[in-house]
Amino acid sequence: MVYRIAPSILSADFARLGEEVRAVLSAGADLIHFDVMDNHYVPNLSIGPLVCEALKPHVKVPIDVHLMVKPVDRIVPDFARAGASIISFHPEASDHVDRTIALIREHGCRAGLVLNPATPLACLDFTLENLDLVLVMSVNPGFGGQKFIAGTLDKLRAVRERIDRSGRDVWLEIDGGVKTENIAQIARAGADTFVAGSAIFGAADYAATIENMRQELARSAA
Repeated sequence: MVYRIAPSILSADFARLGEEVRAVLSAGADLIHFDVMDNHYVPNLSIGPLVCEALKPHVKVPIDVHLMVKPVDRIVPDFARAGASIISFHPEASDHVDRTIALIREHGCRAGLVLNPATPLACLDFTLENLDLVLVMSVNPGFGGQKFIAGTLDKLRAVRERIDRSGRDVWLEIDGGVKTENIAQIARAGADTFVAGSAIFGAADYAATIENMRQELARSAA
């Protein structure tokens, strides 16, 4: 299995954002993860398409945009034009989930669906065949630095089983409380893409932290 590490810039030093992004790219990041919050769907406000557009020329890896906004359709084209590679959204934020998936793909991006800790898997019943990514939240969305919810491991296993049955190349991403100490356990539950914010940007050495994560992932696969 191919593993991907996606530092979340929500935990970066925003006064030095460009420098921070270059630093994690040099440290070996596979994706750059954007947590977009609107102070409506979630009780926080973060960044918008202008930040994505400003960073895009400096980012040679995929930009992974997680929209925690409601309604969602209005802002999808803006992020696509700003340089997003992947756009994920919460089914609770769309009146017509299938239409939103189609909108993302029509704008040239890969489409992802985000499952909150209490979101049932039934929302994948008629959407998985059109998805490129499923993002499982291991914390409740809205704030960085939260503790990993252990029950998420069972949800990961269930989603991994669905993906494997589908026979499609759908990434299974995890976001919330991911760190070196638990990344192997999360990988064994089925995740292949790991969003890490404070675990990376809160470390003194980004490269050493990402390398330690990779070593743990290699051990989990042995």
